[in-house]
Amino acid sequence: MQARLSSSWPTLLRRLEFLAYPAAGGAAFVVLSLGVVTWLPALAAMAYGLQRWRAEGDSRCFVNAFTAFPRYWRALWRHALVSTVVAGMLTANILHVLGRSEPWTFVVLAAQVGIAAAAVIHHVALAAEAGRVPGGTVGTWTRGALALGFGSAARGTALLGAVVSAVLLSLVVPLGPLLLGPSIPVLLALSFADGLTDRLTDNRRHI
Repeated sequence: MQARLSSSWPTLLRRLEFLAYPAAGGAAFVVLSLGVVTWLPALAAMAYGLQRWRAEGDSRCFVNAFTAFPRYWRALWRHALVSTVVAGMLTANILHVLGRSEPWTFVVLAAQVGIAAAAVIHHVALAAEAGRVPGGTVGTWTRGALALGFGSAARGTALLGAVVSAVLLSLVVPLGPLLLGPSIPVLLALSFADGLTDRLTDNRRHI
């Protein structure tokens, strides 16, 4: 029995990595987001830390996110400021419409929710692209994010579903929605981006 436990111990540790390291990246995101408008650079920095773990086995997700943050802040602070204002407006509009009972409110509410969902998909994909290509430009990241998030309906739906399910399923873990809510969708986006890059590479080889 002791031999069986000894042989299963490394497997258990590897499985715990898939919870511990995303949680560490999420913790870095939470701390870096305390500046309110810093949330987008923080999301990109977290993606960078998670990508280093995925691609190179670097387990310093928390430290790497903090190290990368200044670079992403310089590149994305304008985008983050505009996105924060837009998010505030969408939230205010949705709350306002929810308090009304006119027949047209459902259409307006659906439009606002749709815009919010598209914004969530875009920013998760943008963070993943920035994390994968830290030396890129905002334009490069944006084009990659549009292809990643909206180039496939299934992929975009999966990213949105990951955002919702990561928050709901992590409620059983203390601080789970804060730590895993942002990191799990970004991890999925990083995985999708790798697959998309591989397909594009294969297509170029066949041309």
